[in-house]
Amino acid sequence: MKYSTALRDSARRRIERLGSADLLVGIPCYNNEETIDHVVHAVETGLSRHFPKMRSIVIISDGGSVDDSRDIANAAEVTPWVERIVMIYRGVPGKGSAVRAIFEAAEIVRAKAVLIFDADLRSIRPEWMKAMADPVMNGTYDFVAPYYKRYKYDGTITNHIVYNLTRALYGYRVRQPIGGDFACSAMLAKSYLDHDVWETDVGKFGIDIWMTTTAMVKKCKVCQAHLGVKIHDEKDPAESLGPMFRQVVTTLFSLMEQNYEIWKEIKRSQPVSIIGTEPNVEPEPFEVSVEKLLEDFQLGINHFGPLWESIFGPRKFAELKKFASVTDATDLRMPMDFWVELLYDCAITFHRWRKDKYKLVQTVTPIYFARVASFVNEVRELSNADAERLIEKQAARTEESKAYLLEHWEETPVQKQTALSAM
Repeated sequence: MKYSTALRDSARRRIERLGSADLLVGIPCYNNEETIDHVVHAVETGLSRHFPKMRSIVIISDGGSVDDSRDIANAAEVTPWVERIVMIYRGVPGKGSAVRAIFEAAEIVRAKAVLIFDADLRSIRPEWMKAMADPVMNGTYDFVAPYYKRYKYDGTITNHIVYNLTRALYGYRVRQPIGGDFACSAMLAKSYLDHDVWETDVGKFGIDIWMTTTAMVKKCKVCQAHLGVKIHDEKDPAESLGPMFRQVVTTLFSLMEQNYEIWKEIKRSQPVSIIGTEPNVEPEPFEVSVEKLLEDFQLGINHFGPLWESIFGPRKFAELKKFASVTDATDLRMPMDFWVELLYDCAITFHRWRKDKYKLVQTVTPIYFARVASFVNEVRELSNADAERLIEKQAARTEESKAYLLEHWEETPVQKQTALSAM
């Protein structure tokens, strides 16, 4: 079923009765009963403290939570000068549909700025409202991405894939392209709504990278805001990040196809301003099971070996087999340059693939596990700052190797095409 709006009639009537507003903050929510009260309190306190003379609205856009998220959000302490609406959105299940409802609400009240914060944030503080809203409210920027301080093992999809590719492709050094928390101008929010993507994977899971990429492609004025440490529901890549990898990478590669005429002309990246002062805090450490990551990689090469050889060629496949042959997971080392080429090979194959592209991404997920295990081994004894320098070096290498992507993007070797078409 195709939905013309993500707002139910009852929610639309409530929003229309509020009239106009200056700021609208949306909180996409689904089964977040443990954190939603904290997030709502921090958001509303920040709005009341930093923007007391402005009309502010908070929208909790819920996906039909089966826990007590909506009841807890409704029962949160009332904050002066801030309106709150808790609602269930319409549309395909996913964060994208929740964000669509937030943008529609912002258009109705003619909000000057729209802020979005995830409902599982444990580290959100009232100061985040000012840090994210000010660059938009003063008319300087159209899109504000978060700039977090994260533990060296955290954010593996960002660190090894998304930051690298968005920087190389679109020329913006946005460190957290899928950070989950954003601010945008009314103009950009309206532009997002005008795109006919809300019944696609963007409505399900690709909203963060789609929003960031769209802002880059439209040449919007983009900045980053210092927020400090991000603490949310912890995700060990060995246990829970496989589905997220497939969802994000599928959307990222699809956007590469759509925007080829734009990114092929971009030669180098530029720094993106970081607004505010970096808080003097350090993220909490956590462990990652490199043994589980290696095990999943070994299962992958046993199951998908012939396909991987078709995609990457005999030489690279031989290297992958060598990595999979280690008996001690802490010995796994995948060189940075090798990983960069694998990443581009995956994007090139996705471009040529004529069958189920999501399934293709699923088959190469274990290689991502191997890169994460390798990185954990490389930085185990390093500080967060030293690990960050390695991540920056990898992003720079990805950018320097863009010629490899361009050279092979439109090339169709007969032998590889034959092998792939047989899959």
